[in-house]
Amino acid sequence: MSLSKVFLYAEIQVSLPFGGLDWRPIDTEMKKNPGLKSKTWLAGLNTNTIGGFYEFDSVENAEAYARGYLADAARRLGGQLSVKLFDGDVTAAASRAIHSPFYAAEAPSPAAAEAQERATAVDA
Repeated sequence: MSLSKVFLYAEIQVSLPFGGLDWRPIDTEMKKNPGLKSKTWLAGLNTNTIGGFYEFDSVENAEAYARGYLADAARRLGGQLSVKLFDGDVTAAASRAIHSPFYAAEAPSPAAAEAQERATAVDA
């Protein structure tokens, strides 16, 4: 599967208040992973779970990150890892229309343009 924008949602089931997490060295290590474009940290309301919303340049890089770095982090923290991958190309036009910061200044990728054409053809 060749996608230019893949989103990964991850959550580690632990009770770790985010204020007690030293995130700076974690960010430094995460940035070493191939294809990682961005991460938005998440902290569970009333649960203290930790997680994130990530953008990757390919399914392969997102899967490698989940199986490697994230799985290792969950083991170190003694928590259960939950991961979901999302196709960011097929949703590009809809996301731009609602001003998503993940699409703000980008021209559509060839895969996103093709997905938009398919969606438009279905609507017609």
